[in-house]
Amino acid sequence: MSMSLRDKLMGLYSAFVYAFLYVPIIIVIIFSFNESRTLGQFTGFSLKWYQVLLEDKVVWVAFYNSLNVAVITTLVSLFLGTLAAYGMVRLDIGGKGAVDSLLYVPIIIPEIAEALSLLLFYKFTGYELGWLTVLLGHIAFDISFVYVVVRARLAGFDRSLEEASLTLGANEVQTFLKVTLPLSMPGIIAAALIAFTLSFDDFIKTAFTTGPGFQTLPLIIWSQSARGGVGPELNALTTVIMAISMTIAYIYAKLTMEKQ
Repeated sequence: MSMSLRDKLMGLYSAFVYAFLYVPIIIVIIFSFNESRTLGQFTGFSLKWYQVLLEDKVVWVAFYNSLNVAVITTLVSLFLGTLAAYGMVRLDIGGKGAVDSLLYVPIIIPEIAEALSLLLFYKFTGYELGWLTVLLGHIAFDISFVYVVVRARLAGFDRSLEEASLTLGANEVQTFLKVTLPLSMPGIIAAALIAFTLSFDDFIKTAFTTGPGFQTLPLIIWSQSARGGVGPELNALTTVIMAISMTIAYIYAKLTMEKQ
């Protein structure tokens, strides 16, 4: 096979993959501005579905719940996961291999198995399901992702910079705050974004561990689509979430480029 033909085939394959991933998203965004409620035909440009979305208190309460859980999950997971990664990379302790393997378990096992185990644990302890049970489930899951990302970053940069800092008179705390932490920041930011995204759009663990009166955005979207199909209000909501996600991705790229 000639090089030019292979390049063309790879280009066509890449185009197919990108189309498969992004064309449905583009269609959702376009039909969020559709004047008609029908999803089969675009009848005209309108912002009325965004107005309907703004007036839907149930959706915004669920949005606040998702944001609240995701932010707290990110902060706690980032703190615990970063400490775990630093300890595993920098400290010489026994049983590191076993601990490292355990930290990978939440990533490897099916999410449905983890969600069911959390539910059984809460039922066994008699703890009432609600905000806290959802939060603890998200944190237990996200710590592993933070650990993996930050550990890779800590293991990858030049440790002679830390040694130089210690040689020049800085203590270990000062070296961590002024050398290790800034050099690890791209990995920490990436881990924070991953943790936030995983928590914000999680459905399975939230559905298993939530209680009456506490719903997150994925649960609301699922319940509304199950009752009456996907309406233009949900298209508008999806477009808003996409805009937020793209803004966060842009901020991350900007910060990463500035630190390089």
